[in-house]
Amino acid sequence: MNAMEQERLEQNIRRTAGVRALEEIRGIVDDDLREEAARKKWLAILLRYGWIVLLLAAGMLARYMGVI
Repeated sequence: MNAMEQERLEQNIRRTAGVRALEEIRGIVDDDLREEAARKKWLAILLRYGWIVLLLAAGMLARYMGVI
């Protein structure tokens, strides 16, 4: 193998390693984005229905204390 072929082979190896690293990074970012979307979904549900649960808890507490 001459020097030109050796350099071409090394360049291909570096390129392949770089592409593989970028694919792994993209996978990590995609997982993080999925987790963030799930958290955002649960927060929206909590904000949407949490005030109802809080109102019910306050009503039960008022009933228990004899206010109602």
